[in-house]
Amino acid sequence: MTMPLKLGIPKGSLQNATIDLFKRSGWKINVNGRSYFPEINDDTIECALCRAQEMARHVENGTLDAGLTGKDWIAENNSDVHVVTDLVYSKVSARPARWVLAVTHDSPIKTIEDLEGKKISTELVQFTKNYFSQRNINVDVEFSWGATEAKVVSGLADAIVEVTETESTIKAHGLKIIHELMQTYTQLIANHAAWENPQKREKLEQIALLLRGALVAEKLVGLKMNVPEKYLENIVSLLPSLNAPTVAPLYNSDWFSVETVVDTSVVRDLIPTLLKHGAEGIIEYPLNKVV
Repeated sequence: MTMPLKLGIPKGSLQNATIDLFKRSGWKINVNGRSYFPEINDDTIECALCRAQEMARHVENGTLDAGLTGKDWIAENNSDVHVVTDLVYSKVSARPARWVLAVTHDSPIKTIEDLEGKKISTELVQFTKNYFSQRNINVDVEFSWGATEAKVVSGLADAIVEVTETESTIKAHGLKIIHELMQTYTQLIANHAAWENPQKREKLEQIALLLRGALVAEKLVGLKMNVPEKYLENIVSLLPSLNAPTVAPLYNSDWFSVETVVDTSVVRDLIPTLLKHGAEGIIEYPLNKVV
């Protein structure tokens, strides 16, 4: 690659989760103090910290070749960028976040149509304006600098449009959700010039492949065990796996080594079952990537 890939890392709530994801994918990003240019153990990449809200704009205009930001902020900025891949991860959970419309519990507003002529407070101003305009509902949308939930509680707005993953903050303020506007998740994006550059495209495809592999691996673990021949068929039948488990004879014995990859959600029930049916020496181990 003649020039390093200029990659934007989202600063703020997604920063630590993004750096951890890259670490599991094979890249170590080191943020030094107040520097906006983290070090990375790859000479073909130059990193820069950038707020997720601004990332799409900087990628679109070429200040950055690529970056990670939310689908919501791409829509908010109406940015013309190439989406390399979707990456569902966050600081809280591995599921998409939601932008929702919320009002106080005693509010007479029950549907979005009830907001005709009302005021909405949100950080996602342009998208919210477009959303209601497309539905021919006239609303006054104003930008919120933070503490958005408090705006409707204090009467500064009739409703809010806010992002949530667990709804805990919304519920803690005595609010209720009456409508979902969109689901959002992180996307790896690139400007069109970088995507058309063969070397940079190859690097972006490598990054996308390994980041996706790390996210898949989060939900899986490896299992390895020893099984006597007389129990082998029964044990194999109990094992869920990506394809089929690996079975290999142990040296100079009638025992076999069985290895597989399973979803983390089944392990706590699966291990006791395997032991009951004759498996021994079960080892569970984490996975960094599954590609």
